[in-house]
Amino acid sequence: MKQKQRICSMLGAAMAVMLAVALAMPGAAFAITTEKATARPNESGGNSVLGGVATRLTWEGTVGPNEEVSTVTLELPDGSSFDNTTSRVTVLDGLTRMSVDSTAKADGNKLTIDFAEPIPANALLRLEVEGVVFPTAGGDIKVNGTYKTSDGEKQDLQASPAIEVEANTPLQMMVIALDENPAVQAWNSIPFCGMFLKPQLLLTSFPALFTGWLVCLAIVIIAYPFAILLGLIFSLFKISHVTVLRGIASVYINLLRGTPLFLQIYIMFFGLPMLNINIDNNVLGVIVMAINSSAYLAEIFRAGIQSIPVGQYEAADSLGMSRMQTMFSVILPQTIRRVLPTVTSDFITSYKDTSLLSSVGVMELMMFSKNLTTVSGNITPYVAAAIYYLIITLPLIKLVSVVEKRLANAEHGGGPRPKAAAAEAKKAEGEEPDTEAAGTTSAFSTLLAPFTSHAAMSEPVFEGGAVDAR
Repeated sequence: MKQKQRICSMLGAAMAVMLAVALAMPGAAFAITTEKATARPNESGGNSVLGGVATRLTWEGTVGPNEEVSTVTLELPDGSSFDNTTSRVTVLDGLTRMSVDSTAKADGNKLTIDFAEPIPANALLRLEVEGVVFPTAGGDIKVNGTYKTSDGEKQDLQASPAIEVEANTPLQMMVIALDENPAVQAWNSIPFCGMFLKPQLLLTSFPALFTGWLVCLAIVIIAYPFAILLGLIFSLFKISHVTVLRGIASVYINLLRGTPLFLQIYIMFFGLPMLNINIDNNVLGVIVMAINSSAYLAEIFRAGIQSIPVGQYEAADSLGMSRMQTMFSVILPQTIRRVLPTVTSDFITSYKDTSLLSSVGVMELMMFSKNLTTVSGNITPYVAAAIYYLIITLPLIKLVSVVEKRLANAEHGGGPRPKAAAAEAKKAEGEEPDTEAAGTTSAFSTLLAPFTSHAAMSEPVFEGGAVDAR
């Protein structure tokens, strides 16, 4: 028992001695406490730090008490470079700025700065290095390294907070190439060209605006089928024999066509929330665009319906078709052909009018370009937005022109002639063509062409040479 007590006493004494020695020894601490490390954004038209592109690195550290520092070496991860950099040293002793001479030596991803006089204790040391290149792959970059105290002792430098560096892309590499191109530099030196059509910013604007363009397209593509349906309904109301329906259609059409779309957007986006009706901005944008377009489409359809000759109604009536059958089987198909160019033009107008939704916070094309212009201080993003609009509008304008030309040819007898084509086919086969049939086309046959299949099915009953339309 006594032996065990002696062993415990010896162990306790040994532990006490070890604790005393540990307390007597100086604790492991950094003579320089790293305060921060930052990099200046180098993205063209943005606020990100890109790898592979020169930027400015700012590192700050505080010298510990009772210490003096004679040399600092900054080290970055592999793939970085301090070559061809310039550095500036700033030392603050309290509120006093000290003048310190130094020499810098770059070696790949390391930069060593020797001070002519040691940096005193408790002083703030700031190193600004211009032309630093981070790894192209990007990542969270920390600044490490070493330092030497005035007595020649070398220690590791405390790692800095991570700097978020984005990976470089082929697009950014193209921007860099444009930056270095003398022709582009000369172009940008002209104030108007550099402000409204800067090639580098135009190149980076396209991917930045792409999401807003998709939102713009989605709004008009979703809204327009509903606009067509509403417009068709109100056009039928407008030509209805029922006074109440005509009155409703007139109020609806005149009210929407007589007020600006901008005002309608404000009423919907700010009025509905006051009534505790909260709808997603994109959905509400679709609703507003559909309602506004429907009023214009209603008048387009009404004019198209009333442009159909009375003979079409009479021919349908002679075949025993009801008013509803006449409208949906005879009149509307011909109306669609006539109003197609006008409807396409209205679609183009609606597509462009989605830009007004940016005023109420809908993140569409104009809102994206506005934000990018604010960041870059350049008008070029608006030019990129204009190009996005033209991608849709120019082909549609060309399509409208082609359709209008073909319809005009058809109206003036310039369309295909089936009997003439049949005669040509017979001639090619060596048969004798029917010259009379090939040379003439009955106007009455052309008029009744849409009803041929229906007439075969309706089987009208003739009594005494008159049609019994039952």
